[in-house]
Amino acid sequence: MQSLRFRLMRETDLDTVTELNAAATPAVNLLTRDEVAALYAASDIAMVATYRAGIPVAFLISLAGGLDYASENYAFFESRGVPHQYIDRIVVAPEAKGTGVGRAFYESVFERARERGVHEVTAEVNVRPANPGSLAFHDRLGFQHLGEQETKDGSVRVRLLARSVYDASAA
Repeated sequence: MQSLRFRLMRETDLDTVTELNAAATPAVNLLTRDEVAALYAASDIAMVATYRAGIPVAFLISLAGGLDYASENYAFFESRGVPHQYIDRIVVAPEAKGTGVGRAFYESVFERARERGVHEVTAEVNVRPANPGSLAFHDRLGFQHLGEQETKDGSVRVRLLARSVYDASAA
């Protein structure tokens, strides 16, 4: 089996990232290419994983706290007043599942958060439509359930999660 390679996301990856995101719906919300580009531009952590061919098979996009970012979920975490690093989305193509790519991405996010003096990493996971794999993944990494909220005019319900950057059971 080939080894995955990790690198920073590039603008040239945005078409593939948009396709990966679309293939993962409804577990993640559908985004247009322009929305992916805007999210990438706002992020301070954007990574991809590739096999030898260099085409992304997984990605993660994360944003620092304190931004003017129009997301109901981000706004929830901002309202708590706790310095955080927000994981907006992570997508792993079927052929890369079970390789540890998600855990490796999260390790990088936790490291970056600690470097910045941030107290926790935050994320949300869809519970309607259900994303049981992601819920289990976050549970294994020690994320705590802070609450749930309806988003997208009630068409999506998410579980709001956070985990201390100092939790030794993490990634």
